[in-house]
Amino acid sequence: MSRRRSEAQILADILNISLNGVKVTRLMYQANLSYSTLRKYLLATMKQKLVEKLSNSDGSVEYCTTEKGKLFLRKLKEVTHVLRS
Repeated sequence: MSRRRSEAQILADILNISLNGVKVTRLMYQANLSYSTLRKYLLATMKQKLVEKLSNSDGSVEYCTTEKGKLFLRKLKEVTHVLRS
């Protein structure tokens, strides 16, 4: 029986995958999310300035975790560690 991920787990996955910049298709597959679900999370994370949208010189777009997002990810990992202890 599989267990569904929490919103915090999905958010952590997105922030981890985006650490070095990632295109939306790769992010969608690696986070195992549908496009519509990923879009919802990306809009929320960009609004909170946890992820930023970067345009490359070739016209492609990448999403990258910001410094604020990295700090949030570290704090989220600390809380998760405490809760599991």
